[in-house]
Amino acid sequence: MIAVRELHEIAEFERLLALYEEIWHFEPGDPPITIELMRALSHAGNYVAGAYEEGRLVGGSVAFFAAGGALHSHITGTTLGHGVGLDLKLHQRRWALDRGVRRITWTYDPLVRRNAHFNLAKLGARPLEYLPCFYGVMTDAINDGDESDRLLASWELDAPHVEALVRGEHHDVPRPAGAQVALADADGRPVTGPRTAATLLVAVPADIEALRRTDPGTAKAWRHAVRDVLGGLMADGARVTGFCEKSFYVVERM
Repeated sequence: MIAVRELHEIAEFERLLALYEEIWHFEPGDPPITIELMRALSHAGNYVAGAYEEGRLVGGSVAFFAAGGALHSHITGTTLGHGVGLDLKLHQRRWALDRGVRRITWTYDPLVRRNAHFNLAKLGARPLEYLPCFYGVMTDAINDGDESDRLLASWELDAPHVEALVRGEHHDVPRPAGAQVALADADGRPVTGPRTAATLLVAVPADIEALRRTDPGTAKAWRHAVRDVLGGLMADGARVTGFCEKSFYVVERM
């Protein structure tokens, strides 16, 4: 049983920072957030929460109020599967709605397939913007040496499709009829295709984190291919409307 609650004490922030270090193995002196900043954000009424399993911290999230009346989720991490990430997001959603906030935003790496499926298919968030090398070149153990392209996701908390997903309704998205594959995974490598249809599919690799370790050249090829195809389509006004077959962004031309 996972219990999620807000954090307020220095000792809690210390443990949360240690958990983030367990996940990402940051370079010394280069954490994505500090104990002091978590303390300040919490004291100022922002969102700092931890997920506990039998009293042991197994996940946490930090978010702050942003322009446009949104809550921006800066960092979320877990050391366990079993739905801990979903528990955190649902707690964050309830917290925001209780305070009159109807939208949560966050950034994520568009190449991480499981995150794309979670964010778009399971939560119902939608990417608003492709952000090339948003944080510069990363140095943590998971992202080491990679350019930090990100998608800015927006989660409309009371949208009908989001409320249906929160109720546990079916979230798998079938391949749209007539969709054209603009970027395919061909034996692990990105291969571009035509982009003439109204609905396009953009593939991402099965495991970009493993590729960074075992084949950095192919990992870089994926980074640039997704940036060119997905980023280019979004820059031209196309919208990402889902993630299908746990493999493809669904992109609709406007």
